[in-house]
Amino acid sequence: MKTISIEVSGGCQCGAVRYHATEMLDNAHLCHCRMCQKAVGNIFAALVAAPDDKLKWTRGKPAIFKSSDHAERGFCADCGTPLFYNSLVHDRVNLTIGSLDHPEKFPPVMQMGTESRVPWFAGITEVESYGETTAYAGDQAVQSIKTSNWQHPDHDTINWTPKTD
Repeated sequence: MKTISIEVSGGCQCGAVRYHATEMLDNAHLCHCRMCQKAVGNIFAALVAAPDDKLKWTRGKPAIFKSSDHAERGFCADCGTPLFYNSLVHDRVNLTIGSLDHPEKFPPVMQMGTESRVPWFAGITEVESYGETTAYAGDQAVQSIKTSNWQHPDHDTINWTPKTD
């Protein structure tokens, strides 16, 4: 694996936990193993690593779940956003690509854990696509979500207080 000279920031949905890395590795990947599926609540985890010494938590600290003797997983204790997979024997942290402010910069270059890949994954791009503004654009619930969005923006902020009811 090579390091990439790129600075990234990211964090959880509510903004309670934020991070910044000054270098990344070129290992963007999808992991289909059953543990990753459960950890992210999806059919795969999209991950890319930052060297331990290049990653800093800039707001809050992630909660940790030790998922095996080999690994721990980090998430926001407030909103539940999965943030990373950390092998306890390597010197890097695999951040969830979806938690990056710019996930589009890290297209996967490999897949792992394919023994647990769901059979319909290969055809996922063939599934009908609606986009936010077509089929449900006039839906009252969609409009309500847009006007009451409590999600942290995709950039660092000096201050951020998550909204609560």
